[in-house]
Amino acid sequence: MKQDLYNTFRKNKLQRKKSFTVLIDPDKVNEQSLDKLVMLAVDAKVDYFFVGGSLVISNHLDDCIKQLKAKCSIPVVLFPGSPSQVSKYADALLYLSLISGRNPELLIGQHVVSAPFVKKSGLEIMPTGYMVIDGGAPTTVSYISNATPIPSDKNDIAVCTAMAGEMLGMKLIYMDAGSGAKRPITESMIEKVASNIESPLIIGGGIIDAEKAYRNCSAGADVIVVGNAIEKDTSLIKEIAAAVHSNSVTI
Repeated sequence: MKQDLYNTFRKNKLQRKKSFTVLIDPDKVNEQSLDKLVMLAVDAKVDYFFVGGSLVISNHLDDCIKQLKAKCSIPVVLFPGSPSQVSKYADALLYLSLISGRNPELLIGQHVVSAPFVKKSGLEIMPTGYMVIDGGAPTTVSYISNATPIPSDKNDIAVCTAMAGEMLGMKLIYMDAGSGAKRPITESMIEKVASNIESPLIIGGGIIDAEKAYRNCSAGADVIVVGNAIEKDTSLIKEIAAAVHSNSVTI
């Protein structure tokens, strides 16, 4: 039976409980490194694994997810870069619509193509308004999407985009500066967006230390996603998890 993860996201937001997610690119792990990652994640009480990438050129997405599920009970959520990145072994799928861009393929086109397959997958589908924010450097997601990111200092554009996504029925809003971003999303932008929407707010891209993760949570982020920094230094998992969880409000 698939988990009702959306209601967990929603409940956590209402209770002001912050969550930490480790992003795993199947192209960048092997069996041994994944085992180590799982061990560290379990010890740090990581809340979710997001699995996916802009490309995913290897053929072991299913194997990666099955290994995660066999080793721990941390929910696995697909963060797909294309319709082909769907695995029935995951718990849920972020069904991403790139609402920050004007590329019709990533707004609805690829969804039309993938809909029958996604429907048959049995996954919990979470419609997600995906917003790419300028991180100060070209990123894979901005190149693949062929869409101009929202300028990092244009809080009003980000707010209106998030509001529009929510009113169009997106259950989650995901703001991403992209893997390898030189500049993470500002607390000012996070605060403005968070104060104008009711949907759970996911923040990722350019978060390289526990202090930034903590500040993002204080600004209004509900879920913090870190991938690239952890690929370089897995010891960050424990530090960032502790920082995120310490920002939760006990009710």
